[in-house]
Amino acid sequence: MAELRIPRVHHRHVEIDGLRIFYREAGPADAPTLLLLHGFPASSHQYARLIDALGADYHLVAPDYPGFGRSDSPDPAEFRYSFDALAEVIEGFCEQLGLDRFVLYAFDFGAPVGFRLAARHPEWITGLVVQNGNAYAEGLSATAQQMIANRPGVPGAAERVREILTLPVTRSQYEGGAGDPTLISPDGWTMDQHFLDLPGRKAIQVELALDYHSNVESYPRWQEWLRTHRPPALILWGRNDPFFLEPGARAYLRDLPEAELHILDTGHFALEETLPETAPLIADFLAKLGG
Repeated sequence: MAELRIPRVHHRHVEIDGLRIFYREAGPADAPTLLLLHGFPASSHQYARLIDALGADYHLVAPDYPGFGRSDSPDPAEFRYSFDALAEVIEGFCEQLGLDRFVLYAFDFGAPVGFRLAARHPEWITGLVVQNGNAYAEGLSATAQQMIANRPGVPGAAERVREILTLPVTRSQYEGGAGDPTLISPDGWTMDQHFLDLPGRKAIQVELALDYHSNVESYPRWQEWLRTHRPPALILWGRNDPFFLEPGARAYLRDLPEAELHILDTGHFALEETLPETAPLIADFLAKLGG
């Protein structure tokens, strides 16, 4: 009988500045580490299958941001929800767990959180896996630009954000652009909506959405960081993403000309449909980097 390599996955909380932050962890502590930063409106659950695929050989850590998943969600009156604040919490999370050398997996919201972290601690970053995590203006679709225009003081901005925090929209983020929607498990979007519908969670998402413009304003700084530090990079991109367009993936090659680029025939949540193709690519990338 063939040996099955199935990792044990730990589900834990750690306290960071008074907040209980939930995270998933698997794999040998002395193996190369992959820090998995999730997107909107998701949580670390989006990486459960990837952790099962790679967690026997690599050290995988996936936290939930404050206001997401199973982490604490203080009221916006008590905690200012911004991308700077999320990055500060993840910085403290890494320090608490002793994560000071890792490959950063940046997807969706994970890109602005992760690039802030990388700019603060370039010595921590041994490589990048970027999956539909935008850092270039040409990657912004018209839909994305309309959402980014919502910011504090703009009439009707909060109301427009609330309109996307619904089950049909959440489901469409998973299934939109998929080549075969039957390969998209309903578990992802139903779990995301469960957390979105918890008391106070939509107010948190409104706060973050109104701060998203700060990410676009930071693109030049992140691009300069990429040019300066030239981390090894694997770029994975669902070409049918309605938010972050394929040119945003190719733009990384301007600053990281040696990056490995794979354009996938799927949508925004690319791992949901293409894990059998993408997990080996990620494993090969980690193996090339070694310790």
